[in-house]
Amino acid sequence: MSGQGAGGSVLDHAGAAAGPSAALMMMGPGGGPGSGLMMNGLSIGSVDAGNNNNILVQQQQQDQGSRAPSRYEAQKRRDWNTFGQYLRNHRPPLALGRCTGQHVLDFVRYLDQFGKTKVHLPACPFFGLPHPPQPCTCPLRQAWGSLDALIGRLRAAFEENGGRPESNPFGARAVRFYLREVRESQAKARGIAYEKKKRKRLPPQSDAAMDNVTGSTAPHHVLPATATQ
Repeated sequence: MSGQGAGGSVLDHAGAAAGPSAALMMMGPGGGPGSGLMMNGLSIGSVDAGNNNNILVQQQQQDQGSRAPSRYEAQKRRDWNTFGQYLRNHRPPLALGRCTGQHVLDFVRYLDQFGKTKVHLPACPFFGLPHPPQPCTCPLRQAWGSLDALIGRLRAAFEENGGRPESNPFGARAVRFYLREVRESQAKARGIAYEKKKRKRLPPQSDAAMDNVTGSTAPHHVLPATATQ
């Protein structure tokens, strides 16, 4: 039984709002009302399908926007929050705009108490041994690689939060010299040589080899490789 009360159905309200010529009931084979409804020349089925597609696209865009940040971005945010807390706990509290390279060094030395890397003292019998045979009482420090990566993340976070590159305290000369000293001292104390990874440069291909790859007999000119600074 199809009621015709004041409430009506959703489709009834849609047809009334669009006007009498916008919503027409499709007649079935027997002359009775069919299962389809026309609105502005489009069936309700096609309209619903279009709406569902739009909703799906919006959901995908929201999912992409709310996707979890990368591991690097998450770590950079945590490091930045930790440095901000250090500035707030500073006596007297230190504003970010007044932060210098010396304050960065104080922060890095402060982190040494949480280090997990054994750095042998010159008087230690295991000084310079990469694999000491037994434990010793030498202090634990932050590894040079961890400090170098930390300073890199904070340097990027400083500029992302409105800092000017020319006044970036994490790129100060004193900070660079300190990291170099830590690298050299830890290399000697731990017997580990820190070497920068060099990019592998592919040898230039000859004209004949390039012809075999491209299948062309036209002459090819290989530009000389430029030296990297």
